[in-house]
Amino acid sequence: MYYIDTHTHLYDEQFGPDREEAVRRAVEAGVKKMILPDIDKTSREAMFALAARHEGVLFPCLGLHPTSVGPHWRDEVEEIEDRIASGTEIRAVGEIGMDCYWSKDFVREQEEAFEAQIRLACRYGLPVIVHSRNATDLIFSVLERCRNLSPKGVFHAFSGSIETFRRLSDYGDWYVGIGGVVTYKNASIADTVREIPLERILLETDSPYLTPVPYRGRRNESSYIPVIAEKIAARKDMAPDEVAAATSANAEKLFKI
Repeated sequence: MYYIDTHTHLYDEQFGPDREEAVRRAVEAGVKKMILPDIDKTSREAMFALAARHEGVLFPCLGLHPTSVGPHWRDEVEEIEDRIASGTEIRAVGEIGMDCYWSKDFVREQEEAFEAQIRLACRYGLPVIVHSRNATDLIFSVLERCRNLSPKGVFHAFSGSIETFRRLSDYGDWYVGIGGVVTYKNASIADTVREIPLERILLETDSPYLTPVPYRGRRNESSYIPVIAEKIAARKDMAPDEVAAATSANAEKLFKI
């Protein structure tokens, strides 16, 4: 039995004091593979350097996060495509999407960047990692325009209703990432996850953020993935090893790892 963390920012500066130890703790906890979503060019080289030190364990991606989108977003997306075209090995285009929680200053640009990166991913046969916060209707409007491309990927930190989950199937081949929030008291996803088929679920931490209970108040890390799997198993009335096996198979299929 092993786990895959499909969303961890181990290259983040919060891991500066013990980054290598955090990777070791994850592997010792049974988390054998970890996906590193990109944010923007400010941390990109650190991400690739970390992945290179842990080949076969850490897998990098490329993408422009919605909160990093500004008036010159096209320049960075062009740089991302240049790297992919030149043979840079990545497992997904992401983390991309829309975020109307932190700021609405560049909503139109976010929408354009999101669509452009979905189209980029589809050109190269790559999945996408989608960030969606306070932007469900806008996200679906983009998916509608890209429907004919048959996009595939994961909705990271999924917190939507079962109706929203079911709607996704009309727009491509989509999984949902379930993380620490599923362990929080009164979190709606703890109920929704009961109805989401296991073959559509991926495990994630979003570390260093969204730390699961009983570790809230600490920095999150990939070694906590088993806690998330156990919570999902309890909500779905199944064994944790069944959740581990299915979600790992899902991740290996989507990201080809």
